[in-house]
Amino acid sequence: MDPNVVRTKLIEVLQTVQSLSGEECPAIDGATKPVETLPKFTSKVWPVAAGMLGIALSKSIPCEANIFVDEESKEPLAINQSVALVLKILEAQEAEEAEGTAAE
Repeated sequence: MDPNVVRTKLIEVLQTVQSLSGEECPAIDGATKPVETLPKFTSKVWPVAAGMLGIALSKSIPCEANIFVDEESKEPLAINQSVALVLKILEAQEAEEAEGTAAE
């Protein structure tokens, strides 16, 4: 999957989330860290945004996958880092599906 498509869809999803929440949405680019930059973008909202991104990409992003904060360091991720993580998750899913198909 094209990283530019994932980035564009992620930014669109974040803008939609902020709009639906009645919050302002500052300009978002690849270096933006949504957790630090977007008003009221909290851990309660992250899974919703990830789910909306999955729908926008016609892919499944597991609800337990936190694409906005690094699992080990607990540091907020920038958009470009989130895109890389989403691509990694999707590649792992595709590899599992290919293994399942090959085993049949």
